Amino acid sequence: MNAPTPPPGGGCRSAPVLKERGQREVFCGLTGIIWLHRKMQDAFFLVVGSRTCAHLLQSAAGVMIFAEPRFGTAILEEGDLAGLADAHVELDREVARLLERRPDIRQLFLVGSCPSEVIKIDLSRAAERLSQVHAPHVRVLNYSGSGIETTFTEGEDACLASMVPVLPETTARELLVVGALPDVVEDQMLALLSDMGVGPVRCLPARRIDHETAIGPNTQFILAQPFLGETHAALERRGATHIPAPFPFGEEGTTAWLKAIAQEFDVPPEAFAAATDAPRARARRAIAQASEHLNGRSIFFFPDSQLEIPLARFLTRECGMSAVEVGSPYIHDAIHGPDLDLLPAGPQISEGQDVDLQLDRVRAARPDLTVCGLGLANPLEAEGLATKWAIELVFTPVHFYEQAGDLAGLFSRPLRRKSLLKVEAAE
Repeated sequence: MNAPTPPPGGGCRSAPVLKERGQREVFCGLTGIIWLHRKMQDAFFLVVGSRTCAHLLQSAAGVMIFAEPRFGTAILEEGDLAGLADAHVELDREVARLLERRPDIRQLFLVGSCPSEVIKIDLSRAAERLSQVHAPHVRVLNYSGSGIETTFTEGEDACLASMVPVLPETTARELLVVGALPDVVEDQMLALLSDMGVGPVRCLPARRIDHETAIGPNTQFILAQPFLGETHAALERRGATHIPAPFPFGEEGTTAWLKAIAQEFDVPPEAFAAATDAPRARARRAIAQASEHLNGRSIFFFPDSQLEIPLARFLTRECGMSAVEVGSPYIHDAIHGPDLDLLPAGPQISEGQDVDLQLDRVRAARPDLTVCGLGLANPLEAEGLATKWAIELVFTPVHFYEQAGDLAGLFSRPLRRKSLLKVEAAE
């Protein structure tokens, strides 16, 4: 079970990083509720915000008027914003009405927004008060999903970090996999780990509050998502030990991720091979088929989701692409370092954003594919650049072996579409 071979010219871990602090183009952290509410089946996310917050969530989730999703918005009216009403009294009343109508709720998250932070509503104090009122049936926590200073995947990070301090203590030696995954992908991962003989395995977030997720000094945790810096720090404060690894995108990344776990839990090489050989072969075939349009093409990443570094590693090493620039909102060495070690030297690594300067660089480079947010995609398409929406990479199952071909396909489709349009225009 050898580690992946570093690139011949060295990786990017020690490469100079262009740090930019200017105007940014990102979604807000409330967006994370869309996948979190599907994952945590007994949780409810109550956003304390404006009608704009409500419209964002409804449009992003495609919620029908008659649906009962596990999220909602306590709308701040003009009286709240002007300080003419006691927002805490109104919040207590709305929470009581919600819990009376939805007795299935076991976890309630009070989610801060730009408006609630501007008028300084203390949601941490509200969560403590409401926890005492509604305990033991409901656990009330709070976190900020405000887009004032965050990128959209930090909503999940803030949510999971808020859960860590209240998780029970354990002395058992367990593996904790951290990061929300679609249920079908999580089941695939758990099956692989079971076949390797690794257990017990816990997940954060768990699907239900009564699943036995606990933390202690013998907990070994590994991240499934590369945007969980605050959660990483909170787990280490609880005494858990991080297993550093490349992220499980593609065949190589998934194998390296599983190998890091196997080494910590003393999995015999033959058991590892028996569990992974067949899915590895399937992943390689799927990637080869899907990446025909990617080989030899260039790619440019705008900072958006914090998935950029592991995705650049996957596309350059497994799909034959070359990276021009790899931008990420934040770069955390303990989290992104293993992928940077494998990313071939050459691209500009950038952290943060000054969107005007970055637009100048992408226009000068004219890459074959640009990964960016929705707000930049259409203008760049109008300038003749093929684009991929970064947010689609978070909403689509892309982790582990069985999704490796689909992941490559997400990047090849814009290039195939562009080539077809050129053919039609020529005809």
